[in-house]
Amino acid sequence: MLTIRNLKKSYGGSSLFEEADLQINYDTRAALVGPNGAGKSTIFRIILGQEEADQGTVDLDEWSLVGYLPQESEDVGDFSVLDIATGRAGTIEELEKELKAMEEAGTVDSRAYYEAQTKFDALNDPTVEAKAKKMLRGLGYPAENFDRPAKEMSGGWIMRAHLARLLVIEPSLLMLDEPTNHLDLMSLLWFQDYLKTYNGAILMISHDREFMNAIVNEVHEISERRLLHYSGNYSDFEKQRYDNYERQNNAYKNQQKQIGELQAFANKFRSVSSKASQAQSKLKEIERIEKIEKPQAPKKPFRFQIPDPPRGGQKAVTLEAIHFAYGTHKVYEGIDLTIERGERTVLVGPNGSGKSTLLKLLGGELTPQQGKVIQGHNAKIGYFSQHRSATLNPNNSVLTEVLEAAPTLREDEARGILGSFMFRKEEVYKMTRVLSGGEKSRLNLIKFLVDPPNILLMDEPTTHLDILTVESLILALENYAGTLVFISHDVHFIKKLAKDVIHVANGSAKRFNGDWDYFIEKSGSGNERAALTAE
Repeated sequence: MLTIRNLKKSYGGSSLFEEADLQINYDTRAALVGPNGAGKSTIFRIILGQEEADQGTVDLDEWSLVGYLPQESEDVGDFSVLDIATGRAGTIEELEKELKAMEEAGTVDSRAYYEAQTKFDALNDPTVEAKAKKMLRGLGYPAENFDRPAKEMSGGWIMRAHLARLLVIEPSLLMLDEPTNHLDLMSLLWFQDYLKTYNGAILMISHDREFMNAIVNEVHEISERRLLHYSGNYSDFEKQRYDNYERQNNAYKNQQKQIGELQAFANKFRSVSSKASQAQSKLKEIERIEKIEKPQAPKKPFRFQIPDPPRGGQKAVTLEAIHFAYGTHKVYEGIDLTIERGERTVLVGPNGSGKSTLLKLLGGELTPQQGKVIQGHNAKIGYFSQHRSATLNPNNSVLTEVLEAAPTLREDEARGILGSFMFRKEEVYKMTRVLSGGEKSRLNLIKFLVDPPNILLMDEPTTHLDILTVESLILALENYAGTLVFISHDVHFIKKLAKDVIHVANGSAKRFNGDWDYFIEKSGSGNERAALTAE
């Protein structure tokens, strides 16, 4: 279906990848992985014809239909959610114009014409609205929101509408760039199950280990400017990568030992007349050896230590008889909850149960209609929002944002920390308003690093972070000396950090005094992800 040969791409003299080959067949379920900036999205753009490679070829089967979900949404104008999902939000008109232009140009036998015509036909099918509604419901949209103007919705909800349209078209190659960023747990589970039986090939970029483990049967890693191929899911890839490194490194060490012994003999006896010919023979033997290149060790998470925050009281935050409602919608009526100093607590429960609301009440981001929020002695609260931009000054540069968070920090120290988080050289002068979702997440993490709170509240902290950065965050939080309360749909993240679980549902918050495995056992949930959304 898709064949990439000898692909090379550079920016400003710096090469992203070279001699890259990739084969996607009709039954392929593949993940493209690598650290931020490795070139994953660039490969996507080259496949889509949005960008040209420096060399190499990209061949798509003539009858293949490609569908692409980007990380960021487009302008939606005044169209409704259902208009986007059915293609009535301009997509049909754009396809019609493309078809007419190609007909006038006499290129009706091209692959581009076939692709445009197939999409046009799919969106003009009499059953398209029923299909779109089915996809929207699966992705978490209540029926009453189908006709709402999309501009009233958050970016994540708009992306779900775009994803619904993609699934309605049913492309033979589905290209997904971080699709789980925009999904809550229930819609993620539905989407995951849908993709398991999807009648087409899938090529995804994702940071979600569990999602990749459930879907993919191939992993392609961009590493040291090469595209390396592995069979199996993400866990299989990690094991194979480590085993390959160990095997190659042992072969390299053994060869270096052999060369060293030959060189030592030559050095010792080259000036001894009776052994000079043997010494020369050893040197020629070294020349004949096909040298093994020293392998690069798999990249490891960078380690950073969150400084010890000021010590707080034993009771970090207490909620007493809290009543909270959004208009007529009552979320909590008389809820009580105490978070003790040093706890590592995850909030779980079905979508819309009030997890984020509870986190905001604990952090003072929301004021209850009744009841008390009592912060403990010397409490210093840090709230890591789902909406990263809300905590950044859009008129600040990246460097200024960090220096304002910690006025005693020297500029060279700030630049060093920023470099560890992949803000290098001139990137520290970028304005925060132009940062990507992942960059905003990393910048907020840095702000917590340089000026740590003693009560850290985090709402989906792994969204937009690559896998290495997630691992780095886990390492830092494992040694964090303060109190941590968080929401996440990343099972790996939860299992590493949570020592307590609070299940939020039906206006209550039930505490399970144990880790994630304890909660799975006591809640009777047979599936880890299902447990996250249990009623």
